[in-house]
Amino acid sequence: MSPAAEGSPVRVRLDLAYDGGAFHGWAAQPGLRTVEGVLSEALATLIRRPVKLTVAGRTDAGVHAAQQTVHVDLTDAEWQGLPRRSAEDPATVLIRRLSGVLAGEDGAVVVYAAQRVGTDFDARFAALSRRYIYRIADHLEARSPLRRADTAWHRQRLDELLMHAEAASVLGLHDFGSFCRPRETGTTIRQLQEFTVRRDTDGVIRAEVTADAFCHHMVRALVGAVMEVGEGRRSPGWLAERLETPSWDEKVRLAPARGLTLAGVEYPQADQLAARTAQTRAVRR
Repeated sequence: MSPAAEGSPVRVRLDLAYDGGAFHGWAAQPGLRTVEGVLSEALATLIRRPVKLTVAGRTDAGVHAAQQTVHVDLTDAEWQGLPRRSAEDPATVLIRRLSGVLAGEDGAVVVYAAQRVGTDFDARFAALSRRYIYRIADHLEARSPLRRADTAWHRQRLDELLMHAEAASVLGLHDFGSFCRPRETGTTIRQLQEFTVRRDTDGVIRAEVTADAFCHHMVRALVGAVMEVGEGRRSPGWLAERLETPSWDEKVRLAPARGLTLAGVEYPQADQLAARTAQTRAVRR
């Protein structure tokens, strides 16, 4: 029975983390292990019916998440029926029971927070921004075996100062068609709010990228482009030049997936959720 069949749904927000190396991306695919597939199956085991997940942002195969957000709609009976004792909080029980089911999935997915939210909350359309971190080890001393799962190993030294300056040149509202794999629907216009490149004390280059939303492959294409400038294959100003002709072509170079982690998703206050959703749904031109 769908939530709509029993009146107003109970919307539940879940925050989770996962090791993207264990999955073929977020989106469910027949015959492949995906984050959505594993989480949907775990929820179906508890709720005893298939559930639909709405995610803040789909991640590619091999991309990790430190904080991903989804929402799911349950019936009031399903929500209140989670605790076996009336004094227990349904959200606490849901986390505990999900942890038990997901433990059989080798710990690659952890749901660490759950809360009941209003139906104005939409994990995808109500988000203000998504923030990604990309890690690059460009010399032997920076290659830590303990971080090999979330760090791209690059054979050539990179100039992080050139990369940082290049990243700053594409901040703002643009058509990022040169850095987004095209899809039949939707737009490639995005507000790039932050794009910085620094070398950490451990010698690893750390790029941080924040936007109101990202289109398909956008982060990896942007990082791949600044890497080309950083290794001297492209001249400074190349990213801005690419923006002038927003078209996906053979010049696109994707940075390896394993260096990328979704670090967080930001949302407005509860009284601003509906307005934000309406704004996001409006197609940009």
